[in-house]
Amino acid sequence: QVQLAESGGGLVQAGGSLTLSCAASGLTFSSYVMGWFRQAPGKEREFVEAITWNGDTTNYGRSVMGRFTISRDNAKNTVYLHMINLKPEDTAVYFCAASPRRMSSRAGEYDYWGQGTQVTVSS
Repeated sequence: QVQLAESGGGLVQAGGSLTLSCAASGLTFSSYVMGWFRQAPGKEREFVEAITWNGDTTNYGRSVMGRFTISRDNAKNTVYLHMINLKPEDTAVYFCAASPRRMSSRAGEYDYWGQGTQVTVSS
């Protein structure tokens, strides 16, 4: 059974930093594209960043403006999202997702999802 478990969310002051992690089990982690999405209250789910099995990343998530960095550790079956200079508009539930297919910013391309972790940025 495939499971993705996010952690690391919390309350942070604007300008601060957080690192989210997503631990995967039940899949061959190194063969999956891993992505991060977020959903703010009253907003649609938004793509943040993704990383391939070999470490290639994308800048599809324009809204983060280079402030976020995705990484993965295949030996630990874990993907990370390093967030710096956080802004109130970054407040959202952040979701980890896994896709056995190509790099994509489309939520529908991801087969597995975690339950999400809340990130709240105060002004």
